[in-house]
Amino acid sequence: MNPAAHYSEPPGFRVTVDRVLHQPDAQTPPERPHCFVYFITIHNGTATDITIRGRKWVVTSGTGEVTAVEGEGVVGQMPRIPPGESFSYNSFHLLDTPTAVAEGSYLGIDAEGRPVLARIPRFKMIVPEGTMWA
Repeated sequence: MNPAAHYSEPPGFRVTVDRVLHQPDAQTPPERPHCFVYFITIHNGTATDITIRGRKWVVTSGTGEVTAVEGEGVVGQMPRIPPGESFSYNSFHLLDTPTAVAEGSYLGIDAEGRPVLARIPRFKMIVPEGTMWA
């Protein structure tokens, strides 16, 4: 996909953040001790197939540091989502601060080869009070 191409945001192509869970018992590197698992659903409410080709995350830590992460596909796949269907998965963020916000977008192509995107709604990751490292 040409990164300079203009991406449209078709109505019905959308993302929901279904759950965000703090995982205090996860094995993490000492410099990023806070693990948050997120559950995402990508919905295709359009009239054409959409294939997810890439993603971009922007994570802002509790100190204001911004990290952008881009990559191909979603969890090692480039799922094709037929009209009226959805694709769900979970993954995680490792943080160096007990609070952060994340947002981003999924980039894809429709059945006609047109570049499309769906925005990932902003969500918060907050270590609960009373948790070790809080």
